[in-house]
Amino acid sequence: MEFRLSLVLILVSLPAILAQDVGNTKKVGNVKVVVNGILAIARVDNNFICATIDWWNHEKCDYNQCPWGSASALNLNLSHPLLAKSIQAFNQLRIRIGGSLEDQLLYDVGNLKYPCHPFRKKSHGLFGFSRGCLPMSRWDELNQFFSKTRPIVTFSLNALSGRHHKSGGVWVGDWDSSNAYDFINYTVSKGYQIDSWEFGNELSGRGVGASVGAEQYGKDLIKLKHIINQLYNKSPTKPALVAPGGFYDQAWFAKLLQASGSGIVNVITQHMYNLGAGVDPKLVSRILNPGYLDLASGTFHDLEQMVKKNGPWASIWVGESGGAYNSGGRNVSDTFVNSFWYLDQLGMSAKYNTRVYCRQSLVGGNYGLLNRTSFVPNPDYYSALLWHQLMGQGVLAVNSNASADLRIYAHCARGRAGITVVLINFSNDTDFIVNVENILDFSLGAHERNISKESYFKRSLKKTVSWVGRKALDKPVYREEYHLTPKNRNLRSKTMVLNGAPLEITKDGNIPELEPAHVLANSPLTISPLSIKFVVLPYFDAHYACA
Repeated sequence: MEFRLSLVLILVSLPAILAQDVGNTKKVGNVKVVVNGILAIARVDNNFICATIDWWNHEKCDYNQCPWGSASALNLNLSHPLLAKSIQAFNQLRIRIGGSLEDQLLYDVGNLKYPCHPFRKKSHGLFGFSRGCLPMSRWDELNQFFSKTRPIVTFSLNALSGRHHKSGGVWVGDWDSSNAYDFINYTVSKGYQIDSWEFGNELSGRGVGASVGAEQYGKDLIKLKHIINQLYNKSPTKPALVAPGGFYDQAWFAKLLQASGSGIVNVITQHMYNLGAGVDPKLVSRILNPGYLDLASGTFHDLEQMVKKNGPWASIWVGESGGAYNSGGRNVSDTFVNSFWYLDQLGMSAKYNTRVYCRQSLVGGNYGLLNRTSFVPNPDYYSALLWHQLMGQGVLAVNSNASADLRIYAHCARGRAGITVVLINFSNDTDFIVNVENILDFSLGAHERNISKESYFKRSLKKTVSWVGRKALDKPVYREEYHLTPKNRNLRSKTMVLNGAPLEITKDGNIPELEPAHVLANSPLTISPLSIKFVVLPYFDAHYACA
């Protein structure tokens, strides 16, 4: 009893002690966080984390810089061991192959109507490029690589084939499916595993470079669905149909679902680049401004509601998002500071039933998860890997008295009991002391009565079991912490530090293990300024939400 009383006195006085230690240079904020372990508010796919492989080549330049090199799906160095290891570390990373040039891409199979040439600069071409072509020999190489690294693959098809340019950016006419049919048929004949076929890139609404009307788009989706059903008629499972891979336009998206009809589109994909242009000098300040980042929540909410109303059979993905458009921000998108935006987007989108989030890109541009030449991971790679390893499918409601500078997201722990909490501290001068509590520890009133007609025993049990548990006080109980900071406290460092140790490729050329710090469960949970922390609470009772 004396020990417990002493522990309580220490914990009560800790904020004052910390405040004395840091003097006037730092502030200390006490935060109470209540996590609802009864009901999940949303769910994500088991492979929520996704990365893209684009078609851009070395001639893709923005702001007098050309950051793509040999990162195209047509010439990416598939034999580099670090590329394979970086994918394999996820034990099934979801990969989307697509991008702006896909709607000018031909497939060198069947009765191809045009010569098979690589993409080349063309002054009057869409996006300044000519048509390009995917040789089947390269498609074979990609699939050999996939068979070794085992990603879950989405391939985005050319949706402008057969159409003609009318005026402005508008394209009209029926989709010519012949080349896509031959390509899908070849893929099926080879036994290549494609999880989903996507139709078009950024042709929705006003489009980016080109647009197609929603009714025409819906009509063409019905045609593509028929092709998929026909060519996979002997397969035990059929790939999903994904569309439209564009920026959200409420009226256009709603009309697309109405025109295509029930069950045609399996996944609705939107693209999001909410930070502005990659050259914008305000890029870092936007990343570190939670009020600015909040603006994206309206889009996630509106899309979720639109799908519920017009296409409840479809799930929602972010099919492409790189933060800053036009290849991302140089020495920003590939540095530690970008993880404040990235992890906030992952947490925010998941709350609105976004099942998959595809990051632009795996390799290429300034926003690649990997360096485009060495394939050494940039900081966001490790943020993605930690999310994948620690965050489960159930998304939990979080209520707190935290200031806007502290973001808090909670999911069911991945593959085990308990929950994982992500803390993102946007403040440059405040240490937060965070007390995580379970809603089961409180009187739930009417909310509890509406859950179900559970037995008195079950309801009593829920109220008496918290994440540390009554019995946990009799033996040491630990939580896991993964504290992320930049090397040398430089927010624009390209090296992420985990629990004080820089994350670097091992001497034998492998991705480093992401090891936690094991911390006594009853010790204070803190988050330092301008840092990020994943916290696994294995004894948090979220059985009902996570079952």
